Amino acid sequence: MFTVEQVQRYSRHMLLPEVGPAGQQKILDAKVLAIGAGGLGSPVLYYLAAAGVGTLGAVDFDTVDRSNLQRQILHRDDRVGMPKTESAALTLTGLNPDVTVVRHDEPLTSDNALDVFAPYDIVVNGCDNFPTRYLANDAAYFLGKTLVDGSIMRFEGMATVFEPGQGCYRCLYPAPPPPEMAPSCAEAGVLGVLPGLVGLIQATETLKHIVGIGSPLVGRLLLIDAMTMEFRELKLRRDPACPVCGDHPTVTDLIDYEEFCGFAGGDASPAEALAAAV
Repeated sequence: MFTVEQVQRYSRHMLLPEVGPAGQQKILDAKVLAIGAGGLGSPVLYYLAAAGVGTLGAVDFDTVDRSNLQRQILHRDDRVGMPKTESAALTLTGLNPDVTVVRHDEPLTSDNALDVFAPYDIVVNGCDNFPTRYLANDAAYFLGKTLVDGSIMRFEGMATVFEPGQGCYRCLYPAPPPPEMAPSCAEAGVLGVLPGLVGLIQATETLKHIVGIGSPLVGRLLLIDAMTMEFRELKLRRDPACPVCGDHPTVTDLIDYEEFCGFAGGDASPAEALAAAV
């Protein structure tokens, strides 16, 4: 049963035959985890809160920096120095009191990822480093969770959805590039509005999955070029030789992702990279 305030708030959803009251109830009952409360996590969390997703988790242990404010719309200038999850919770609950925000103020590691992911229905990836990407992929697959993936750099972005049994991130990228060939946004820069574009696609895919409508980006990789405003789509297929989701998996538990991705010596660790997540 909806309150009067909820009927007012979600009336435009309820008018949609594809959503209606039943779909809105699914949204209110849903639990979604966002990895990172930065550039991609900001629009994802903001619009999912506006839509009424009942439980939103945010994994981030960084604090708000003034350089974030060009694109990370969850945060404000007067919150510089505040933990990003705290700032996110203030913004999201201020937008919609129906939403419960669960703060995960810790690095995502092989030791805690399964426990962090377990309570959620869907995981949305918003980090910009390869160790955390592979960690998120493997943890989501092992737990049977849908992973809504997105990435951005400079003027380009991409988004896709990985459903267990229908391919995974390792099918797309069997091995990571050398660290020097994969600069973060802090190193290469990013157009401030681009995370909004990609993050809203991720939020849209998340809501479609919750309600069970439309054609998801499963098996499809959407490529976005903001300079030409061109969208291209590539087909993705499950790789039978994939070490995680293939016919004869060789990776059956979470591994050392720093070592796998070649982070050593003076290179930033995935924890440090997640702290600068887009």
